[in-house]
This record gives sequence, C-alpha cells and structure tokens, in this order.
Amino acid sequence: MLILGIESSCDDTGVALVENGRTLLGSLVASQVRLHSQFGGIVPEVAPRQHLEVILPLIDKLLQETKATVRDIDAIAVTNGPGLLGSLLIGLNTGRTLAYLWNKPLIEVDHLISHIYSNWLNATTPTKWPVLAVIVSGGHTELVLMQSPTKFQSIGGTRDDAVGEAFDKAAKILGLGYPGGPIISKLAKPGKVPKLPRPMLNDGLEMSFSGLKTALTKLAGKYPKAALAYEFQVAIIEVLSTKIERAIKKYQPKGMLVAGGVAANLLLREQVFNVARRWKIPCWVPEAQYCMDNAAMVALAAYFLQGAKNNLWYNVKVKTNSVLTAHD
Repeated sequence: MLILGIESSCDDTGVALVENGRTLLGSLVASQVRLHSQFGGIVPEVAPRQHLEVILPLIDKLLQETKATVRDIDAIAVTNGPGLLGSLLIGLNTGRTLAYLWNKPLIEVDHLISHIYSNWLNATTPTKWPVLAVIVSGGHTELVLMQSPTKFQSIGGTRDDAVGEAFDKAAKILGLGYPGGPIISKLAKPGKVPKLPRPMLNDGLEMSFSGLKTALTKLAGKYPKAALAYEFQVAIIEVLSTKIERAIKKYQPKGMLVAGGVAANLLLREQVFNVARRWKIPCWVPEAQYCMDNAAMVALAAYFLQGAKNNLWYNVKVKTNSVLTAHD
C-alpha cells in the first residue's frame, strides 16, 4: 500500500511517499525558518501563503524523484490538527482536492499521533504494552499512555508554554535568534549563574514553563549568555525527566517513545535514555531529521492506524537497522 503523506500544521511543508509502512520512498520538506527568522518567530498570517506557494510543486517533485505515478498511490494522508488554522487548511484542502481528483481514499491524521509514529521510521515497533509516549515539540508537551497501538490516553502535559516554545522565547530574551532550540543547544556551556526555578517539579504530571522566561529575563545581560542558556536547558530537562520518571513509576509502561522537534536535543536524548536504563525499559527516539515536522510520519501513522483497524498490525515488521534503545 503506497500512501502520499502531506504535512502543513505549522511552518514546514512536507510531502512523502511510504510503502506498506516499511519503505520510505521519498520525503521532502520546504522549511520557512529563514523567512520567519527575520521576525523572531512564526507569523501565522505568512505561513499559509508559503504553504500555498510550494505544496503542489513539492508533490510534483516528489513524484518525479521517486518515479511514482498517481496510479501507484493507494491513499492520501494529511494532518488535520492541531496546528495553525491557516496552515492546516492548505494541507487539508490540497489532500481533499487530490483525493477527489485522483479518486483516492483520504486519511486524516492527528499531528501529535503522527509524531509518536515517527518512531516507527527505520525502527522496531513495541511488542509489549502499555508504552509511555513523550511528545516535546514547539507547540506541544504531552505525556501520553498508549494502551495499544491505537489507544491513546493523555496523562500529563504543560499548562502554558511548550518546551520548544520556551526555548524559542529564551533565545529571544538572550538575543540569540530563531529558532531557539538548536541555538541554545549549540551555545550552552556550564558557568556560574544563579539557579533557575524548576516549576511544578513536585506537582504530579503537569508542567509549566512560562515562569522560567520571567526568571531568565531578570538575569539576562548580567551573566554570560552561554551559561544562562545552559542553565535554562538543564532546568527544563530536569523537569521533564522528573515527570517522565513519575509517570513510569505510576503507570509501569513496558517501553518509552520520545518524539517531536525537541527530541533532537542531545542532552534531552541522553537524559531520557538514562531514565529508561534506570527503569530497565526500552526507549525509542527517532533520527533527528524525523523529530521535526515531516510528512513521512503522517503517511506512516495513517498506514498503521488503518492497518490496526483491519487487524493487520501484528503482521507488520519495520526495518531494525537504526533502532535506538536504552540498552544500546
């Protein structure tokens, strides 16, 4: 089954072709980072215009590069939310229009679920349940308990800023540019600075990161940027690690998945693997390129969700050459 995936939930336009949930034939992403960096963040009114400009040429390019034809495509998968409304509508309307013109079934997929399934790209799939899924991205920070491949339960998350958003705003406070996550990760170095607060560290599985910005603002300009960036990063990851351990202790999952753009952060990856080792459970994190928004995860999620409905899930085996586990 060949699925064309379309992703446009925020500022990246993604298209991909995935065959049988096993083989990624091609994946293209048109980034708007350079455009939005001049404004210090994503401008919701600008992003949809860029999606509209590039989405059809990007699909044409994908078909040309993969030598696939419309006849080869069995279904179209598209992100239906959450995300920026204008951006989502470009992808949704494109998917719906092509599905009508090409006479193909349309599968609409939740963006957060797609991020979870990004772990299935070039990796083994969990065989024991439940599994704890940790979503850390620019717009979302969620702890999700998967009782099965298709049963998701939100058990915690941020009450205000997502982790990625907090990094972007911290970088702006420090005058580092956009996007903030990669810049902070690259710049961060230990130094002598006052310790930042660890918000809601002892309060269940809920999180809050907006207060960290206020605390950082009071220190900005008084201490080295690299040291402040390091302390800010460490504070966030300490909170996340604590919440993850608390969730593991409470729900006793048989494994852990980490997904979303912030999952590319090397310090975070190190800490979640350390947590998984302590609890002796396997942990999966996608390759860095698939942590970011992309259409491959959309097509893959659509395949597995539809396959599970048809009792095909347990017959699926995905490539195992690049799986990351806590025991590696």
